Amino acid sequence: MRFYRDKVSFGRHQTFSVRYGWLSKGFQALKRNPSILKSEEAIAELGVGKNMVESISYWLRAFQLIEPNSSKPTELGNKIFSTNKGFDPYLEDEATIWLLHWLLVSNPEQATAWYWFFNRYHKPEFTGLELVTALNDFVTDQVKDVRRPAMSTLKSDATLIPRMYTQSKLHKHMPIEEALDSPLAQLRLITVMAGERGFQSKPAPRPGLPTGILGYAITEIFRDRETDVIPIEDLMYSRDVFPAPGAVFRMTEMDLITKLENLTEYLPGVYQINETAGMHQLFQMRKVEPMEYVESHYASFERGEVA
Repeated sequence: MRFYRDKVSFGRHQTFSVRYGWLSKGFQALKRNPSILKSEEAIAELGVGKNMVESISYWLRAFQLIEPNSSKPTELGNKIFSTNKGFDPYLEDEATIWLLHWLLVSNPEQATAWYWFFNRYHKPEFTGLELVTALNDFVTDQVKDVRRPAMSTLKSDATLIPRMYTQSKLHKHMPIEEALDSPLAQLRLITVMAGERGFQSKPAPRPGLPTGILGYAITEIFRDRETDVIPIEDLMYSRDVFPAPGAVFRMTEMDLITKLENLTEYLPGVYQINETAGMHQLFQMRKVEPMEYVESHYASFERGEVA
């Protein structure tokens, strides 16, 4: 979760954005055969080309579904995508996509450009060229010299970010693979501007973001910061080496505060909002595991309740 200038990665996706079915299919194939993604069998097993197999392997790590340096499933990967008792193995609940978004952009070591865009880049309207330039400036300023990638690699990442979060427009000569949207496009965190002059990524109310998923993100931040109080402003804007949910989910300040108020009631006795010296802060009254919020959400989802 924490950004380190010497622990970064760029351009490992083989230019392919993540697609529907890739995460669940890849994860479940690994559960059956832990070495599948390193074998020739993966092409037939997953029904994709060699470069796509490498891309799937990368995205499984970027979304924190398998361990960074192995093919071992993470606890959360098992909880979500296991076919036996997984909460949502086939991405039927939009909450899973919100959760995946958080897992990706709070993972600067594996998905540095995505962490940068949603936490450090706050321009509401931009062109593809502006995005490449801004990412290059960030890398020049913040990334250790020996870890800096080529400009072509940065351009590949900067091009892929809006492609993953916007809905495709079908063109006559477009290959079918390119017309398949990433599941993240559902969240509408990036949209194409009128006349296709560029892109927008503006703060807005996010009614589709479940309290349980926000609770998971907030609790991860408290855990990794090793604190029991965080100013709400720090949860809104990422100004240091940690991600901020307000920025990650492109929320307005009012929407964040409303959702934090809901969060204090979601699991009673965990969080409380107080004002100290004119500053609103979120206090953690008792420690919980982030997974408790995920489990609570999916329990209510199975009962047909709105969480």
